[in-house]
Amino acid sequence: MEFWNSILTEKSWNILVELNKDSFDFILIGGWAAYLWTSLHKSKDVDIVLEDLKTLDYLKKKYGLKKNDNLKKYEIQFEEIDVDIYVPFYSKLAIPVEDIKKYATKIKGLKVVKPEALLILKQGAELERKESVKGDKDRIDIMTLLIYSEVSFKEYESLLKLYELEHYLPRLKTIIKTFKDIQYLNLNPRQFKLKKEQILTKL
Repeated sequence: MEFWNSILTEKSWNILVELNKDSFDFILIGGWAAYLWTSLHKSKDVDIVLEDLKTLDYLKKKYGLKKNDNLKKYEIQFEEIDVDIYVPFYSKLAIPVEDIKKYATKIKGLKVVKPEALLILKQGAELERKESVKGDKDRIDIMTLLIYSEVSFKEYESLLKLYELEHYLPRLKTIIKTFKDIQYLNLNPRQFKLKKEQILTKL
């Protein structure tokens, strides 16, 4: 079951593929990163981290990049698809943007943040917008990561400690215990109950 309209997600994926063919480096975070780890839910928007600030000039010339000072990010708009761009020493994410490259790997030719760091970034987004539709999608991505990707809880907890985010752990447990949108997880209620118990035991 898809969260977003398939026409939008296909358009978004095509934009991501084209950006990946371009001559600049980025690390994929957000919903598309979760999809690459789980093969479950596609995304409407594209979220990327730049490693090199020099790339901003190139993006301004080629794509009409705009700065969003309120949200501390840059944006490119392709009609109804937003590409949100986070840069070192300016953007504010749960993990400092300049550190994200330490937690990146490649999947299908795309540089993607690893599941433990992605889980923390998703939690950061969920805390900021938990009452919105995007907050619902964040919780679905969090649950799919926990169930369908190989998250190392030891690594997750060591990152929480490193970045002084220990309060994320009780919030994660709350998300797991109160999660109701089982239809998005490709599990029946009994399967979900078992998975939930297994994850909570590991945490």
